[in-house]
Amino acid sequence: MSILFAPAAVAFGNYWLPNSQVHLLTVLAAASAAYALGEGVGRLSCISFGCCYGKPLAHCHPLVQRLFARHHFIFSGKTKKIAYAQGLDGQRMMPIQAITALIYSGISLVGFLLLLKGRSTLAFLLCNSTTQIWRAVSECYRSDYRGAGKISAYQMMAIFTIAYGFILALALPASPPSPGNLWIGLNLLFFPGILLFFQGLWVTAFLLTGRSAVTASSISFYVVKERI
Repeated sequence: MSILFAPAAVAFGNYWLPNSQVHLLTVLAAASAAYALGEGVGRLSCISFGCCYGKPLAHCHPLVQRLFARHHFIFSGKTKKIAYAQGLDGQRMMPIQAITALIYSGISLVGFLLLLKGRSTLAFLLCNSTTQIWRAVSECYRSDYRGAGKISAYQMMAIFTIAYGFILALALPASPPSPGNLWIGLNLLFFPGILLFFQGLWVTAFLLTGRSAVTASSISFYVVKERI
């Protein structure tokens, strides 16, 4: 959704702050690279929780089975989503989360490098297209419920995002080919307002999404009579 609202948000900011004009394609490139990194690192939590899982290798094409014969996932524990949703714990699964983590994290590093070299348009198109192409392709190898139709809503959104990205790249004025300055960005992270904003964002995200609604736990205490 951010790619839809980013043009309006940047235009609004440039209108109210005319002395600090921001180039939209540069913002989109940075956002796309950051999105790829966030999704890539976020897949580690999917591996931990057992969600967003791939298909059982036994249900995949023989070529896929041979490719992941040694490199696959086996989830254990009844609190994993793969266990209580479909009972696929204990089976060899296609490691779709790990593949996604590698592709997304890798393309984000390429995008950041292009940004530092002043290639904003290329960075945006590369990060946006790669992540969404893999999003559409990976849906074919996932086993968790993706909807009733043959084409999932995620695949349709991915295709739309790719097309919309190319439309923005062609319609918007090109960003100046000036190299990015990493040190300026790092120094901004120590600005009190930035720190407080991200701390507040972290607390909000933790309160809204950091607590599981489908698993529970309990703590019990008892007396060891033999040690009294």
